[in-house]
Amino acid sequence: MTATDATPFRVVFVCTGNICRSPMAEVVFRGFADASGLGARVASTSAGTGDWHVGEQADLRTIEALERAGYDGSHHRARQFTHSDFARSDLVVALDRSHERILRGWARTEGDADKIALLLAFDPTARTLDVPDPYYAGPGMFDEVLGMIESASRALFRQLEPAIRPV
Repeated sequence: MTATDATPFRVVFVCTGNICRSPMAEVVFRGFADASGLGARVASTSAGTGDWHVGEQADLRTIEALERAGYDGSHHRARQFTHSDFARSDLVVALDRSHERILRGWARTEGDADKIALLLAFDPTARTLDVPDPYYAGPGMFDEVLGMIESASRALFRQLEPAIRPV
């Protein structure tokens, strides 16, 4: 599907609790879209597979890592992925293989399953397919995870950009 002025290309990034990795990916991907002048043609959201943090802000260490890199993650509020996210999204991006397995289990149709991808699969320089969960680590790990997310999100955006850019 290509984006039109009326219907932006919709991407949802999914991790466990929607307070660390997926909010980073949502904000970073939005940043690439805005910087390219295509912000109105892309809708970037995020969700978690679990409901533990619904309504909460991103983890403070996530917000701080984003700020150090020039992004604003302060407006994020965690939510849980639902079946309707498949219908609302053109692409469902899992941050690791456990999320991918859960999402594939929730997919009701082949079309839903076809929308699922791993973020690091878009990055040819990635040495793994799983973005590590920094939740139980120190602030340095949040910066490292953000770097992985930036690299993969840049590669994902470059791949999607021709379909999103107006002709």
